[in-house]
Amino acid sequence: MAHMQVFGDDALGELDAVAVAEAIEAGTISRSEAIEAAIDRTARVDPALNALAGESFDRARARANRPYGGFFDGVPSAIKDNSDVAGLPTMKGSDAWRPFPVAADGDFTRLFFATGLNIVGKTQMSEFGFSASAEHPRLGPVRNPWHPQHTAGASSSGSAVLVATGAVPIAHANDGGGSIRIPAACTGLVGLKPSRGRLPLEAEHAEMPIKIVANGVLTRSVRDTAAFYREAERAWRNRRLPAIGDVTGPAHQRLRIAVVTRSIRRDSAPEVREATLKAAALLETLGHHVEPLEELPVRPSFVDDFVLYWALLSMALVRGGRKRFGASFDRTRLDNLSLGLDRHAARNLHRIPTAIARLATTRRSLAAVHRRFDVVLTPTLAHETPPIGALDPMADYEQVIDRLIDWVAFTPLHNITGDPAISLPLAQSSTGLPIGMMFSAPLGQDARLLELAFELEAAAPFARIQDS
Repeated sequence: MAHMQVFGDDALGELDAVAVAEAIEAGTISRSEAIEAAIDRTARVDPALNALAGESFDRARARANRPYGGFFDGVPSAIKDNSDVAGLPTMKGSDAWRPFPVAADGDFTRLFFATGLNIVGKTQMSEFGFSASAEHPRLGPVRNPWHPQHTAGASSSGSAVLVATGAVPIAHANDGGGSIRIPAACTGLVGLKPSRGRLPLEAEHAEMPIKIVANGVLTRSVRDTAAFYREAERAWRNRRLPAIGDVTGPAHQRLRIAVVTRSIRRDSAPEVREATLKAAALLETLGHHVEPLEELPVRPSFVDDFVLYWALLSMALVRGGRKRFGASFDRTRLDNLSLGLDRHAARNLHRIPTAIARLATTRRSLAAVHRRFDVVLTPTLAHETPPIGALDPMADYEQVIDRLIDWVAFTPLHNITGDPAISLPLAQSSTGLPIGMMFSAPLGQDARLLELAFELEAAAPFARIQDS
């Protein structure tokens, strides 16, 4: 099957979210025309790629008929199905309970809507967000528009599909182990996991012992990501973090950048390593000081501790399912990965406090790196995007978790430290699949990453699916 994209000569054209907002403001297109184009495009994409968890087309049409305010007022979007939207069910990538409409918008959803975005629906994800590939046994896999036999990557993959194909210009994503950055890398998008606390969380994420989840967006342009954070900050600001402000281009300051191609347990695949070194060379031509590092100073136990922490979260969902999701909850309908994580936690309860304590010190262990370098460059993922089936969540648990650890080797670190990290589509594999490069910075320095992203986008324009 060839690449799938739905760019055309309708109201959305090839516009990014900022351009759509500007066209609506200028009267070149109407809110209704924008949403009708997005609905039509989404309806063409979804049967082949399985991006939607549920549509809300009539709701979107009704909202398009009246202004809501915000810079993005009327711009079509979508929200991931682990955030509550009043009147719609929240299924979190599962079908283990009967859907029921939630009563109120979640905290992040209110902020998202305050920017003016209008959703066509909720997007498909892996069950509870635990897998780096959405391949539910009954809901089906979310497919990569660049090559539909491959995964679209991680639990925000449904949102990534809608943005990458042109169905909508911007969509919600969140990241508890890489799920903004991984689908961005797989589908050729910009994906910033912001600093911890930059955006509000849903209650269940805010209550975690270590708040590993961060909300954000997936976009096709750096300016869309920067504009979203500018508008979000106007609606809701965490005063404990430096403001991002209105980032509109590169900074003049040249940065000290470390390049690392080896994760805690493995080196990246040769093609990915080569792409990372090419990105480092590009940075040098732009005047930045780039220095190779053999590896980051992270405890060897980090991977096992992180998996055990995820297992604790799974156990809370699996064993608290009836209380959380209602009497219809049926744990036998959960996939093997969710159930395997639950078993792993149950077998290792005595180790969990120590694991959490070690994870909590991880940020301190990176302090020396942050004193020497302004930014760290790594690949987003250790090897090329796998085909559908390689991360089948119904396979043996040990097989699935080993393959996940092998592929998702770089992203979880920033969920533990809380530091911001952005994936940029700076390379492609020999088979034409996007390869993401990841840039991270100390807590609060999100603006630095956006400035660098603007510079790299101008120096090495991102490959576009509609041109391939």
